[in-house]
Amino acid sequence: MAEPSGRITLWGIEVFVAIAEEASISAAARRLDASPSAVSQQLTNLEAALGTALLNRNERPMSLTPAGALFQHRARAMLNEAATARAELAQHDISVLMRLRLGMIEDFDAGVTPQLLRGMAGELSNCRFLLETGASHRLIDRLDARALDVIVAADMGAEADWMEVHPILEEPFLAAVPRGVVPRDADPLAVLRRLPLILYTERHHMGRMIAAHLVRQNLTLNPRFELDSYHAIMAMVAAGAGWTILTPLGFMHARRFRGQADVLPLPFAPLTRTISLTARRDVLQDIPARMAGRLRPLVQALVVEPSVERMPWLAETLKVSTG
Repeated sequence: MAEPSGRITLWGIEVFVAIAEEASISAAARRLDASPSAVSQQLTNLEAALGTALLNRNERPMSLTPAGALFQHRARAMLNEAATARAELAQHDISVLMRLRLGMIEDFDAGVTPQLLRGMAGELSNCRFLLETGASHRLIDRLDARALDVIVAADMGAEADWMEVHPILEEPFLAAVPRGVVPRDADPLAVLRRLPLILYTERHHMGRMIAAHLVRQNLTLNPRFELDSYHAIMAMVAAGAGWTILTPLGFMHARRFRGQADVLPLPFAPLTRTISLTARRDVLQDIPARMAGRLRPLVQALVVEPSVERMPWLAETLKVSTG
């Protein structure tokens, strides 16, 4: 074993954990918003301080040495302890929290997110907010990898034991169709069976939910298109290319095309999802619960009330969770 030299730093430990989880210095650098050279130097410094190599740098993807595998568990524990210490200090003086990495589903990015950040900025006066938007499954993976501190995303099944989950919104799925294509006195399902179905991509969890629900209903439809953008899907619906299944959030998000589409309850068994705020358990103390408490009235005012005003039949199924 090499003679240890230098000091072990928290930044060096965070760099090591990121490289170990990403299996790449360049990927870790992107995750940490740092240069690859700076990340590589931090790893070198940490290995010098410990007196041993932690990663096999010549392998692609990079792998842990036996010493690195042993140290990884301790490193994660140290990062969790540091995050807990920051949160405990913030409980007494919340202005000392210096950084909060927040992941948000794209459904909230234009309306809810800016107001949430504005409110949190007043509460956490010295905190730097780092925002990342994306699909729910990606945000959950980033939270699991400790690349994010708090996320707002769709639930994806059973909670992991490391999760602290605060439900925010329950919403049903609905059918969006070209304006006027389903007459008032018609059987909606009979009409929709004759139209092309524009599906949200099964690469994302929501698309898989929809596809699995259609299988459970034993429905033979006409899935002609599969897209990964609400705006693209609604543009095709508005142009008369077919119909789609999405949520009120998705429909309201694609505001440019709302006037050219009608929205109906699903003409078969209902399907719903829950949007929750999730963090790592016992790390940020009561901050996730306080964020959820701030988020719920924003969602009520900016999502639920405008949606119900436009679609009154949603009043019983689109609702903010009580916590």
